[in-house]
Amino acid sequence: MIDNASRYAVLGDAVYESPDGRQIKYKQRRFLPQGETIPAQYLVSVAIGDRLDSIAARTLGDPEQFWQVCDANDCMNPFELTAELGRTLRVPIPQFQEAR
Repeated sequence: MIDNASRYAVLGDAVYESPDGRQIKYKQRRFLPQGETIPAQYLVSVAIGDRLDSIAARTLGDPEQFWQVCDANDCMNPFELTAELGRTLRVPIPQFQEAR
């Protein structure tokens, strides 16, 4: 079950039919947005001990929304965002969408 706040919630379903006739349901591919097109709510400097989930909890109110910070910073690897002390991160205005 995918929660409505998940990055995958708005993706449609697809079906793969295997050579033996089995149908396997899966989520369609998620394409990353262009970070600069996502409105920023905060700019945060990475401090000692910061993790992306704690930044998301502090700024977005939910540690599981770390992926929104990744999207706003054009980053596929969340660990990269906190690897450099003092790095400025864009924290977006929350982008919750209703599932289709």
